[in-house]
This record gives sequence, structure tokens and C-alpha cells, in this order.
Amino acid sequence: MKLGFIGAGNMASAIIKGALSSGTAAPEDIYVYDIDSSKTELCEKNCGVNVCASASKLIGSVDAVLLAIKPFNLKSLIEEIKSDLKEKDLLIISILAGTDIAYIQSLLGFEAAIVRVMPNINATVGEAMSAYCLSGKVTVEQESYVQVLCSSFGRAIKLSENYFPAFGVLAGCSPAFVYMFIDELARSGVKIGLNKKQALEIVIQSVIGSARMIEESGEHPYELIDRVCSPGGTTIEGVTALREYGFDTAIDKAVSGAYEKDFKLKK
Repeated sequence: MKLGFIGAGNMASAIIKGALSSGTAAPEDIYVYDIDSSKTELCEKNCGVNVCASASKLIGSVDAVLLAIKPFNLKSLIEEIKSDLKEKDLLIISILAGTDIAYIQSLLGFEAAIVRVMPNINATVGEAMSAYCLSGKVTVEQESYVQVLCSSFGRAIKLSENYFPAFGVLAGCSPAFVYMFIDELARSGVKIGLNKKQALEIVIQSVIGSARMIEESGEHPYELIDRVCSPGGTTIEGVTALREYGFDTAIDKAVSGAYEKDFKLKK
């Protein structure tokens, strides 16, 4: 399948690199267009993809188009290309934040095959957590293609669009929370004598290993916590301190606050 990207920023570039490195697509099957020609030139230089002079020309060359622009530019873009989209009856993949399928359909003015995908920042290192949902016109083959594409830059789950706000917090906001946790652990390591580089290396691998342990063991996180905590030992002392000083409450407040803010931004 030939895939076109309208928008060639950081997330689009991450998806392109994932698709190429996984063999999901070949450079000659990817087309890019951006109003900022410096971005498309960089994609062409780094990935060997095809650059198009306009969004309309891109649509004429592909089987699916991925929208990777700023949401506030969507209305003007759709006005420009909706007749081309209707004529070709393409699969439309949107990664636009806060933009639901019904809104895109309303701008198009016709029933289209639309997949909404919400990736997170870790796509840039091939470890995104993405969710996707479908309009009624999407075929089984098109959905399968989207699954493979999303898997090329991380992992993906099919999710009802109603749950996208919750997913946006757990997958979209949580990287910042995890970065903070890693940095604070490392800073505490510096406090007890390690240099920052050493502390970061230790903490990063510990976080990676801990996540993999939960995934591969099939055990509940608290079962693993209990296994690490020896009676009267150092770990239980630290775990008790985390709970005493509100670690669990802080996490809950962060998730709840981000979730509530998402709804306020949409009003």
C-alpha cells in the first residue's frame, strides 16, 4: 500500500522511520507533503521518500493518507482536498490530537474510511503506545494495515473512541510522569554519592527491567513488590516512606487532574 503523509513533523517522521525499519513500507511507497518544505527535504534526505508539491498531488499518488498536521489547520486543509479524497475514496488515518472521527466526517461531507490513531511521544524511539478506532466504512484489510503500521513504531490497541481521553492521560501524559520519576530517583542517587550519569544509567535500566518483569511474569505489581520486600529490610523501608509521603495520592491526583483538564479544554 502506498502511504502519504500530510505533515512531516516529529511524529510523522517517527512513524515513517518505524515503517521503513520494520519493512512495513519501502521508501518508494511513502509520499510526504508539508507547507514547510524544509521538513519534507529532511524526510527525503534521511529516509529517501517521495516529496510532493501539494496535498492534492500526494492524494493522487497514494492508497492511504495520514494526517499529521496541527488540529487548527484541519478545516482549511479539508476544504482544499475533500473533492480529491472523495474521488479516490482513500483510507484516511488521523493522528490529530483532540479531533474525533465525527468531526472529520462533518468537514468532509461524505462517508469516508477513517482511522483515528493516538500515538505517544515514545514513537520517536520505536516504543509508542498507541490506540486506534475506526469509522464504519473501514474494511478488515484496512484495519489490518493500520495495526501493522502502528506496530512498526511500538504497540497498539483497538479502543472505543469514548475511552480516548483516558488513554490520552495514561499513554500521552504518563511519559512525563515517568521521566520525572526517573529523574527524581537519579537525583536521590546523587544525594547519596553517585554522579548523575551513573545514577541515571542505573535507574533507567531498573525501570526498563521492572516494566518487563511485570509484563512477562504475568504477576500483579504488588505481588512483585512483596517479593522484593524482605521483612525488616531496606526495600520495605523505602516503600513505607513512599506511601507515608503520598506517592500513591500524588499519582492519582496527576492522572485525575490531567483527565479533568482534557474535558475543560474541549468546552
